[in-house]
Formats: sequence, structure tokens, C-alpha cells
Amino acid sequence: MPVAALDEIRAKVGSEIGVSPWIEIDQKSIDTFAEVTGDHQFIHVDPEAAAQTPFGGTVAHGFLTLSLLSQMAASVMYVPYGLKMAVNYGFEKVRFIAPVRSGKRLRGRFTLAGMEEKKPGQWQFLHNVTVEIEDEERPALTAEWIGVIFV
Repeated sequence: MPVAALDEIRAKVGSEIGVSPWIEIDQKSIDTFAEVTGDHQFIHVDPEAAAQTPFGGTVAHGFLTLSLLSQMAASVMYVPYGLKMAVNYGFEKVRFIAPVRSGKRLRGRFTLAGMEEKKPGQWQFLHNVTVEIEDEERPALTAEWIGVIFV
């Protein structure tokens, strides 16, 4: 994660802070996620049955796509010097816009929407995130993601 002074990070509020590298979503990743979560719906794990749906093949779980935000954020979200700990606080809003077909690549586009000191040394950050699907107009998802950072 990029490191900067709190004042430098605050100056980026309202700005796009970065775009993550692409991540391929292959069938093995989808199957592994199904095993971990117990969500074996056929649209995710049965290529033959999923081919008969409007998706034309298997699609990633929405929660799989959402779970990749941590990996995407690692290369673009700023953290302050003196970071002691960062925790995921949740989401204001998440919307799954378009299906992610097996074999597609995704990347996250991050905007720092706000930051506020809640207590001395405890900062709450809000990031607007759009997860793009390579070669597709509609994104996989949009989210307003809240994190708390302790310095």
C-alpha cells in the first residue's frame, strides 16, 4: 500500500487514487469459493447447465468479486505513516451490476470519498470503488467501502 502523511492523504479526498492490476477469475477460483462458502448454485459450478442460461456459462459469485476488494486495494489505498492497524468497517452500499463470466479479468478503480478522525489516532476512510470487467461497458460492482485506520 502506498504510504503518505495524513495531510497528503486528506488532499486526495474527492480524487481517484488509483486503479488496481487486473485479476483473472477462472473456474478454479469460482469452484474454490463455492467450496469455502457452501454456495454451489449451478450458475457458478456447472458449466453445462450454466451454458443454458442467459449468462451463457458459469459466473463468479457476487461475494467472490466483493472479496477481491482487499487484494485490489493493496496496491492503491493510501495508509498514513505510523500505521498501527487497519480494519474493515463495512459498506454503506454495494451493488452487483453485471455478471462476471468465468475467464474474465477484473480491476478496481478507487476514489477517496472522505476521511474523518473519529478519536485521536483513529481515522475512518470512505472509498468509492468500481470493479471493472475487462472489455465490458458495465462494471461488476460498485461499493462505498468504510475502513478504520489507527496511527
